Amino acid sequence: MKAEVLYRKLLSELQARLAGKSLISSATQGNMIYLAGLAVGGAWLAERLAKDLALPQFGVINVAFHRDDYAEKGLSAMRSASSMPTHLPFEVNGAHIILIDDVLSTGRTVRAALNELFDFGRPAQVELMVLADRGKRELPITADFVAEFIDLPEQQILALEKDAAGLFHFHIEECNG
Repeated sequence: MKAEVLYRKLLSELQARLAGKSLISSATQGNMIYLAGLAVGGAWLAERLAKDLALPQFGVINVAFHRDDYAEKGLSAMRSASSMPTHLPFEVNGAHIILIDDVLSTGRTVRAALNELFDFGRPAQVELMVLADRGKRELPITADFVAEFIDLPEQQILALEKDAAGLFHFHIEECNG
């Protein structure tokens, strides 16, 4: 499972899906689609997709304060929120937004992202794009764009990394406890 191959698959799917739709920010156009990546891996993906699609902007959503395990995450949640805070350089009300994340598993992070997004307004439509779907849902959330479905043991975490050249790589971590 090569993250770069999966990235190119998502890019191709997004290009095909967006053919004929406006991706250019303009106050006079009402059919625009905006990208918003979940911090941190999803934000990396959104940034690169925006660059590869020649988009003028992309958003970042930090879910730290809406996580249902916020009390357990403590200071790591605070560091995450301060290192890559939510930034949505477009009007959320009435927008068509594609949320982007690296790995979809339980659905809890996406739920938190939706809560954060709705703090900024009420979008007309929200879709979800992920590189990898682990299929271990605890909430009724599914992705509209999936590069690959992946089966890993429960005790393993699939983590996205970005190297100095901006290329993506997956590595597997063992859960503590």
